[in-house]
Amino acid sequence: LPSMQTSSSKLCPCPSFKLRELASVYFTMVAVFLVILMAALQGSAPRGTYFPYKVPLDPQGLLELSWNVSYPEEAVYFQILIRDLRFGILFGMSDWGNFENADMAVLWNDGHGSYFGDAWSDAQGRLHMDSQQDYQFLGTQKAPEGFFLLFRRAFSTCDPKDYLIEDGTVHLIYGILENPVHSLHAINISTIYKGLQRVQLLKPDITVPELPSDVKTMVIKAPNIVIPSQETTYWCYMAELPDGFAKHHIVMYEPVITAGNENLVHHMEVFQCADEFDTFPHYNGICNSKMKAERLNHCRHVLAAWALGAQAFYYPEEAGIAFGGPDSSKYLRLEIHYHNPLVLKERHDSSGIRLYYTASLRRYNAGIMELGLVYTPVMAVPPGEAEFVLTGYCTDKCTQKALPAAGIRIFASQLHTHLAGRKVVTVLSRDGRERQVVNADRHYSPHFQEIRMLKELVAVFPGDELITSCTYNTENRSEVTVGGLGSMEEMCVNYVHYYPQTELELCKSAVDPGYLHRYFNLVNRFNDEEVCTCPQVSVPQQFSSVPWNTFNRDVLKSLYSFAPISMHCNKSSAVRFP
Repeated sequence: LPSMQTSSSKLCPCPSFKLRELASVYFTMVAVFLVILMAALQGSAPRGTYFPYKVPLDPQGLLELSWNVSYPEEAVYFQILIRDLRFGILFGMSDWGNFENADMAVLWNDGHGSYFGDAWSDAQGRLHMDSQQDYQFLGTQKAPEGFFLLFRRAFSTCDPKDYLIEDGTVHLIYGILENPVHSLHAINISTIYKGLQRVQLLKPDITVPELPSDVKTMVIKAPNIVIPSQETTYWCYMAELPDGFAKHHIVMYEPVITAGNENLVHHMEVFQCADEFDTFPHYNGICNSKMKAERLNHCRHVLAAWALGAQAFYYPEEAGIAFGGPDSSKYLRLEIHYHNPLVLKERHDSSGIRLYYTASLRRYNAGIMELGLVYTPVMAVPPGEAEFVLTGYCTDKCTQKALPAAGIRIFASQLHTHLAGRKVVTVLSRDGRERQVVNADRHYSPHFQEIRMLKELVAVFPGDELITSCTYNTENRSEVTVGGLGSMEEMCVNYVHYYPQTELELCKSAVDPGYLHRYFNLVNRFNDEEVCTCPQVSVPQQFSSVPWNTFNRDVLKSLYSFAPISMHCNKSSAVRFP
């Protein structure tokens, strides 16, 4: 870069103004030295081992982000590959991927020199240079692949304008400057090529176990389909295990993405079908098509799940997930979510998931347990809500009855809601006190769901409670949102992966229906508009007739907080524990 202006982050507590000035001068000198140093290294790409995580930022593949996490430093190291550098880029983070009230690092060129700085945007999307520079410039490199920009950012800073990097989903934003700009303030965000990408920045720092010597692989993939020329597609493909396939343990899986489609394949899942059916029809098509047989909806046991930005998934060395054998179905369903915002045509795809499995069964079968709320319309969110919380319980009575005396160990978790979900958290409670957060995503997106390894095993013993809360936003809806299977209905689920496997497959709750009926009667007494409480009228119909004034909203919140619950403590056969 011909010239570079930058300063670096400060340690908490925030220094005085004079100290800031001295620090700014010092770090600017360091940055200039780094520019000279990096210029000498031009021509060789940075070593990929330093940046193990990678994701394309934009659909065209013009920008590629790689990063590494230093937990001792509590910082993230970023590397952005710019394949066709024009006059700079914007890169940053915001709560939900908006360019307003965002925290950004900006590289820009005025036609004479290039500059790098930490900036923030206001509620109107105007850019301002941050008085505290916490994106620390580390250098640039030019290579055959393109232009590399390297910088660092601490998880937490003293700056109220900075985004707090924490566990869970992070909404990354980017923009490309195609014309010279004479100053940061001259950048008009509304006119540039821009977008967002979701990732889990803070990957867990865990040891990858060695694969067994007899490991084999199997690829479940789409059979060279043509990706529909529409923005969002869910594609389903049925596969079969070979006849007589014995019981094995899956010990690892990884994505297999068709070259050139890295920007289109958003997430994938492999489900095993229910063993109560002898056969399942073959299918290769759009998941919500009327041509898809209803029976395929009984393929819901997750074997593998991958989302953009995720690495290979390893099971703990003492456990594996079982598939095959006489007690399980040989039918599998692959589901791929294609995100095609540019509506590209005639793109062929054979992406899928590669399973690594072994006949040498490990000590424990891994299991998957559903926590949260039952899929029922008795749990509802009024329209126009910014943050409405619903909570599901796995009670102490259920775990006392269903778990072994030595307990279970949760090692991974997949959070799930439909389109209104914004936050999900599961906590472990013991003896009436919250002891541990199992998994939390305070910037959850229903468009980014993956199985995430936990940073440490969570031990759950008989008598413990697992409490899952989901926060919803229905500000853009005019009708009530009830619980259910439909995409415009809602769910609140945490699929926890654990060992050893038990008979307990579903541990969820909902409000007692009798108390909900009392709510409808109460609404009738205190409102001019009559709400039908006839037994023959469905719960969704009763909810749709409620006038959503402040009183009715507050009473519903209280009902969900204090009313008795209906508990579902179910075995895999759907039979409840006594």
